[in-house]
Amino acid sequence: MPLKKGTSAKTVSSNIRELHGGKTYARTRKKFGAKKANKQAIAIAMSQKRKSAGKKRERGARHESERGRRR
Repeated sequence: MPLKKGTSAKTVSSNIRELHGGKTYARTRKKFGAKKANKQAIAIAMSQKRKSAGKKRERGARHESERGRRR
């Protein structure tokens, strides 16, 4: 199942749980250990959060530096 899109803590937590049940997590855990596999699952979930946040920012107001304002 694909990861959910969103920036809330609930969505990130849900994505981490989804990753813990997958084959990639199992392979990583077997090869490198549980600590590394957990870190990887968190990193993937946070990456998805950043992607979702970036799309939200593109639709909204832009940062001052992107408006073409000169110093």
